[in-house]
Amino acid sequence: MQSGAGASYRTVTKAPRPSPCGEAPVTGVVTRPLCWNNGAVSVSALFDPSAWREVPGFSFTDITYHRALDQGTVRIAFNRPEVRNAFRPHTVDELFAALDHARMSTDVGCVLLTGNGPSPRDGGWAFCSGGDQRIRGKDGYKYADGETAETVEAGRAGRLHILEVQRLIRFMPKIVVCVVPGWAAGGGHSLHVVCDLTLASREHARFKQTDADVASFDGGYGSAYLARMIGQKFAREIFFLGREYSADEMHAMGAVNAVVPHADLERTALEWAREINGKSPTAQRMLKFAFNLVDDGLVGQQIFAGEATRLAYGTDEAEEGRRSFLEKRDPDWSGHPWHF
Repeated sequence: MQSGAGASYRTVTKAPRPSPCGEAPVTGVVTRPLCWNNGAVSVSALFDPSAWREVPGFSFTDITYHRALDQGTVRIAFNRPEVRNAFRPHTVDELFAALDHARMSTDVGCVLLTGNGPSPRDGGWAFCSGGDQRIRGKDGYKYADGETAETVEAGRAGRLHILEVQRLIRFMPKIVVCVVPGWAAGGGHSLHVVCDLTLASREHARFKQTDADVASFDGGYGSAYLARMIGQKFAREIFFLGREYSADEMHAMGAVNAVVPHADLERTALEWAREINGKSPTAQRMLKFAFNLVDDGLVGQQIFAGEATRLAYGTDEAEEGRRSFLEKRDPDWSGHPWHF
C-alpha cells in the first residue's frame, strides 16, 4: 500500500486478513473465558497464567482483570474476541470500573490495556475495534439484553461514555501501556492514542481509523492529540482516508513505541512494566502530568498543580503552616529558605 504523505517508507505487501468491520451479526451470548488448545480454558492465547492472578471482587463478562504476581502491574483486556473486541455500554462500564480500581490501588504503577484472542470464529486478533455498530442509536450506544439491535433496552438513554474512559486513562497517575495484538480500529484506535505507550504485534497489529466510514468522529484525543503526536499531515491522512496501517508503519510515524514479534508481545509488555515500576512513583506520576500539561489546558494545570500541592504537604514548611493554624499562633518561617 502506498499513500500520498510519507509514501517513501510505506510500501508493504499485506496478506489477506479478517476485516475489523462489517461482520455478520452475532446472536446469542458467548460464554467467557473462551476455550483454546484442545478445550483447555484460557484467557487469551498470549496470556501466561503463571504470571498473573485474577483480581478478586469483580464479576466481569466483557473484560478480564488480572494482577501480576511479582510486580505492581495489572492487565485489563477486552474479552469479546468474537466481535473483534468491540465495546458496548456494558463493556465500557466494566472497563471504567477496572481502570478506576487500578487508579486507586496505591501498589500499582502500570496498567497493560490489551485485547484477548484470537477470535473463535476466524482466528483473527484484535485489541479493540471500537463501538459495536449493531447497537448504536441516534443518542449513542444502547444497553442491550443480548448482542443484537433487536435486544436493545427501550427507554435507556444511549451512551458515549467511552470518552470518560479516555479521560480516566489520560488523567490517572499510572503509566498505561496499550498492548495491541491485532486490530486497533475506530474507538479502539483512539484508546491506543490516549494511552501513554503502545506496543504492537509485528504480524497481526493493524491500525485503522474507521470514524468517517460509520459517520462518527473523535474530535478530541483520538484526532487532535494524534496530530500532536505524529503531525497534522499524517493524522489527517489517517482520518480522511481511513486506510489500514501496519505496526511498522505506525512506528515510523511515531504512534507506536515498539513493534514486537506476536509470540513475545505480552512478555515484552510485562518487561516494560517492570522497568516502569522500577522508577520513582512520584517522579513517574509528575512526569506523566507534565507531559499532559501542554495539551490539557486548565484541567492539565489543575491536575499538575494539585499533585505539586500534595508534594508540598509533605514538607516541614507545610507542617509548620498547619500547626501554627491549629495552635492559633503566627507561623515561624525562619527555618525555611527562599530557594532559587
